[in-house]
Amino acid sequence: MHTMWKGSISFGLVNIPIKLFSATEDKDVKLRNLHKECNTPIQYEKICPNCEKDIGNDDIVKGYEYVKGKFVILNDEELKELKDEHEDKSVEIIDFVKLEEIDPIYFSRSYFMGPGENGSKAYALLREALQKSGKIGIAEITIRSKQQMAIIRVYKNSLVMETIHYPDEVRNVGEVPGVPENVDINEKELDTAIMLIDQLTTEFNPDKYKDEYRTALMELIESKINNNEGTTSQEAPRTNVVDLMSALQASIERTKSKETAAPKKGATTKGTAKGTAAKPKAKAEAPTGTDKTTSVKPKTRTTRKKVGT
Repeated sequence: MHTMWKGSISFGLVNIPIKLFSATEDKDVKLRNLHKECNTPIQYEKICPNCEKDIGNDDIVKGYEYVKGKFVILNDEELKELKDEHEDKSVEIIDFVKLEEIDPIYFSRSYFMGPGENGSKAYALLREALQKSGKIGIAEITIRSKQQMAIIRVYKNSLVMETIHYPDEVRNVGEVPGVPENVDINEKELDTAIMLIDQLTTEFNPDKYKDEYRTALMELIESKINNNEGTTSQEAPRTNVVDLMSALQASIERTKSKETAAPKKGATTKGTAKGTAAKPKAKAEAPTGTDKTTSVKPKTRTTRKKVGT
């Protein structure tokens, strides 16, 4: 399991080194957008609509839109300074409360907490203290430059940290349109509804619930693959294939030219070894032999070019 954060928990004078691990994962089936004609994945480019030109990362700055069309620019140095000021690698437990006092609407994301180096005993101490007291810790932590509220609680044999929303991040339910205020409910209808609830009441078993849509989608994808309905991008791999074929073709041509050159070298050596009389002749006619060699070489080169083409 990948460690995504290292730091410590502190409450009172107790300091516990810890590591955070993501407790959940996104199991959504990822579908790519392809070009219908050639099945190539679509690229999304950064273009300035005002200048009508492509923008690189060096041309981008951060800005906050305080009025429609008006921005305050924040440079990298200012953002880094703020980050360094507030990014403390510690989880400070501020209060202890009961879990049932927090509505689930506040919960955001869960993280498993493991003990850091030399932190096992203090980790176990906090786990047992929370377990016996029936309380959870309210803490503050900074993850990825964002300060967040969190709760620390016991989950099975481990500690879990769950980030929770700040109160101003939870919208006012009173703004939901169409919610009925006072409606007269027939007593018989209410009793029937409660009876139905009682009949469907059971203990919570998470293994009972499955993402049926995701399962059906993966079955459809696998059936298409098994029926050879898979497709290949026509654009991106083409370049690689051409490059590979070019490299293979060049290797074949190089091998051919070596094989063509090898017999000629062998023939020359063989001819020289055969005739002992040829040596004196070559020595006696050195000027003429030199001219012959010079005239032959261009012919050989020209022939090789023709064969290559």
